[in-house]
Amino acid sequence: MGTTRHDRPSALRPRGLVDLRGHDGAPLHLGYPAGAVVVVSGLPGSGKSTLLRRWSTAATVVDPRATHLACEALMPAWLPYAAYRPWARTEHLRWTLSEARSGRPVLVHDCGSWSWMRRLLSRTARRDGRELHLVLLDVGPTEALAGQQARGRRARTHVFARHRRGLGRLLHALDRDGATALPEAASVLLLDARSRGRARTVEFGDGRTEPADATTPEPTTADPRTPVGAQPPVGPADEGDRALASP
Repeated sequence: MGTTRHDRPSALRPRGLVDLRGHDGAPLHLGYPAGAVVVVSGLPGSGKSTLLRRWSTAATVVDPRATHLACEALMPAWLPYAAYRPWARTEHLRWTLSEARSGRPVLVHDCGSWSWMRRLLSRTARRDGRELHLVLLDVGPTEALAGQQARGRRARTHVFARHRRGLGRLLHALDRDGATALPEAASVLLLDARSRGRARTVEFGDGRTEPADATTPEPTTADPRTPVGAQPPVGPADEGDRALASP
């Protein structure tokens, strides 16, 4: 049996500001240029990891949780994460920039509050004629806290508050200035808890391929290239990386 009209995905290749908050509709098949760097941002618990797992067969996924676990595996069990957090952050920056320079499409898990990271990724991509795109999850703090509860991992109160302030500034700038608020991004796709589930699939290329059938089951395992949760390369940082990672 074929897909129903409601289930058939709509193709969307975002340019500029695309605000789908509060919009129901058919599933979406997102298309981005070959080699694009797509940053998925939102509060902890907003659904970034769920979205990236859904898209992980299309591109390498860079997730700070993977870096955290890779660094943790090399440390003695008695050593608290706070003791080596600066090293883990430096390693994550190295991994992120390495993937951004690779020429392959990449999906980046990001909190959204570090504007310098978006600008750095944009400059890195532009050197090779590639683009940076942003997918921003605006689900609100109540929904995000519920998401943290569901996953069994809570962000520290002051960390969550910092991310909330940073994301709030970003959303305010977009509401006020539109796409010009983020000149480093070729597109900004705004999703909320209502429209987040519509973004079923993503594709990188020239856009001539037809959208995949939305009734095709999602893979239970991620692409082996760099799936969500895979261990990133961890090694000594050079001086340039340390400088970039300094607060």
